[in-house]
Amino acid sequence: MLTLTPNIPDPDGFYDELLRAHEGLSKEQSDAFNAKLILTLANHIGDRDILRAALTAAK
Repeated sequence: MLTLTPNIPDPDGFYDELLRAHEGLSKEQSDAFNAKLILTLANHIGDRDILRAALTAAK
């Protein structure tokens, strides 16, 4: 089951960290960072059904 409701403690704090992680990066570097982050989190999740549901939800 994919969680689509807010589930991150201190979401504003996380968003701030995410923005800071992109500081000083070019567009290409920022895109590469996002891709690496997505693949890292997908690997952590590991469940293909959940990942498939996330792909569908993101569309």
